[in-house]
Amino acid sequence: MKTALITFVTSTLLVSSYAQAEQFYGFADASINYLDWTDKAEDRTDPNIGGLGGPKEDFIYLEVEGGAGFDWGDVYGFFDLENAENSRTEGANDTSGFRIAMKGSIAVNIGESNWNLYSHFYSFTEASGGFFDQNLVIGASYDIFTESGFWIKPFLGVHIENQTYAGSGTNGYMGGWVLGYDFQLFEQKFTVSQWHETEFGRKDQFRSNGVGTLSDTGQNGAVALWWHISQSVTTGLQYRYADHKLGTAAYHDAIIYTAKYNF
Repeated sequence: MKTALITFVTSTLLVSSYAQAEQFYGFADASINYLDWTDKAEDRTDPNIGGLGGPKEDFIYLEVEGGAGFDWGDVYGFFDLENAENSRTEGANDTSGFRIAMKGSIAVNIGESNWNLYSHFYSFTEASGGFFDQNLVIGASYDIFTESGFWIKPFLGVHIENQTYAGSGTNGYMGGWVLGYDFQLFEQKFTVSQWHETEFGRKDQFRSNGVGTLSDTGQNGAVALWWHISQSVTTGLQYRYADHKLGTAAYHDAIIYTAKYNF
């Protein structure tokens, strides 16, 4: 895992050295978000009433994100502070502590084709409880853009994981996509977007969550509607979903309310 992470970071730094290359787009924003788990999700994840995972609680998180596209490829990343006002005081099953989540992705064009060498790294840490989970994907992606305003970037790669209780090693594969569609309604600008990940062929080593067993396949993602009120302000509503993922051996979902400031 250490070697793979070093390779990923080194590659990212090398590619970043081409920042003088032609840039096609770029964005950066900061947001405040409120994640509201559904009642069914809270029941399905509460081990005290027969749930199949750690109990889920609603929370506020702050996020900064950004991305850019160049003639050699594209990069994206975010950094989240979850429950920044809280400390963990209720023991091992408490999920209300301060958490940090971050992700970085890079896609490097293969020649003049729409194919890319693709990699992303995701890290989640709940330091006060001593829990961390790091996921590295290395594979390929493909770019599809249309004149209608719809675009999609599917990817597929080997999944490598490093986790507090499960240890580290290869953990099957991950495939998924990010997509978006820009449109106007009543002279207002909107975007529909989705990110989705499917993990499959997961090893038994990573499938126990303490109260149940995760399937060898898991789903994770969100669908969003964004309203671009002005050049600087965007609000959004996201449907967040996961199945045999996020430490829970069941389907669970939430609504995320978001307000962004665009730089």
